[in-house]
Amino acid sequence: MRSRDRRTEVESVEHARRPGKPNKGFALIAAIALLGTLLSGCGTPESSADDSGGTAPKGDVTLVIGAYSVVKDSVQDIIPLFQKKWKEETGQTVTFQESYEASGTQARAIVGGFEADVALLSLEGDIDKLTKAKLVDKDWKDKPDGGMITRSVVAIGTREGNPLGIKNFADLAKPGVKVLYPNPKTSGGAQWDINAIYGAGLKESERETGQKDPAFAKAFLESVHANIESLDKSGRASMAAFEYGVGDALVTYENELLTRNKQGGKYEVIVPDDTILIENPAAVVDANVDKHGTREVAEAFVDFLWSQQAQKVFAENGFRPVNDAVYKEFASDYPVPPGLFDIKYLGGWKEVRESLYSKRGVWYQVLAGI
Repeated sequence: MRSRDRRTEVESVEHARRPGKPNKGFALIAAIALLGTLLSGCGTPESSADDSGGTAPKGDVTLVIGAYSVVKDSVQDIIPLFQKKWKEETGQTVTFQESYEASGTQARAIVGGFEADVALLSLEGDIDKLTKAKLVDKDWKDKPDGGMITRSVVAIGTREGNPLGIKNFADLAKPGVKVLYPNPKTSGGAQWDINAIYGAGLKESERETGQKDPAFAKAFLESVHANIESLDKSGRASMAAFEYGVGDALVTYENELLTRNKQGGKYEVIVPDDTILIENPAAVVDANVDKHGTREVAEAFVDFLWSQQAQKVFAENGFRPVNDAVYKEFASDYPVPPGLFDIKYLGGWKEVRESLYSKRGVWYQVLAGI
């Protein structure tokens, strides 16, 4: 394990699938689960019984984070701030173990045995998987902002100068445009991307007919997907491919593009008039913190994610903060698109999972060409 500022970063290596080879998805999840078992034993604190019958840490403590790939930069900036605050308040040193993966893969790994104390995932549905597995309590949404720690919007990244003149999702369907976005089977970010394109189709149909037309929206999505150049495993993997020169346009989180430009990239960030509001949750993994005796510090860390300090870090890394005071400070950096819609416009996550991502859903019909 490689140390960095008293914390260990654990990242799984992405392997390309080769024709004729078995699917390594299960092996990857199993590897993360095994890694979680090793991490949970690395720096485990002494513990004593607390009033609730659980355990409370004494001395130093290790906290295991399971997060989706895109939030990595922000989390690694926030961790030292929390470590300093916690040390000053309690005298206790917190060491962090971190795993970053596509959101869906991360959720499945936690369900499969990766003992994360805290989960930061791309979408509500991935936390719901942990709730269904009885790892996260059903009241996780009682936190501020319904348990959502960041917001963003789905945007389009183009090459410097926007040589193809792309302004909206419809332009991605033009002949010859090579498009990138990740696979919604593995990536929560990809589900946001597909939701945005499909929802933009619904918005266009409303303008033309006065009502939402799912058939029009499906055809709209099909026209964009016809130009897909690569379906990667995660939003971060799609961004890496784009950086290597693959494709003309990348559909991704606005914050991912802003972060890359901050680091020296020269991409145009196109926010379509019709796009979706992204909301990303965090939750304590109750079953694991009770097992590890880390509930107090895990809950404090999750609460810290809503602090002005942490929200400012998110804003500086391209996320739209949920803290009102911080948002006002950065409002000029994050104008609201005129046709912005949220997941409720599509019927909510339960409806979206059924209508778009079930085996008979729109997305799989698009893939199958039916």
